[in-house]
Amino acid sequence: MAWVVLVVSGVLEAVWATALGKSEGFSRLGPTVVFVIGLVLSMAGLAWAMRTLPTGTSYAVWVGIGAALTVTYAMLFDGEAASLLKVLLVLGIVGCVIGLKVLH
Repeated sequence: MAWVVLVVSGVLEAVWATALGKSEGFSRLGPTVVFVIGLVLSMAGLAWAMRTLPTGTSYAVWVGIGAALTVTYAMLFDGEAASLLKVLLVLGIVGCVIGLKVLH
């Protein structure tokens, strides 16, 4: 169950990171509210998962999921430049996250 919560928390990290960018320095209410809710839920889930899972593994998986999803979303929907190398590097992050789960 801790792994499921950790993965959901990683997804929520991507939500709050994306909302933070869209909030334009907290000047837009909607994205700011999404940022705050996403941040609180993401951190709470990470903290809960860390009660069972090792801190280093938990944090690396959480950040990896959040980073991979955030950059993928930006490339698909926000006009961030995409290249074969960038996609391969994101896939490398995903592979490392999967590796940490398998080794656990």
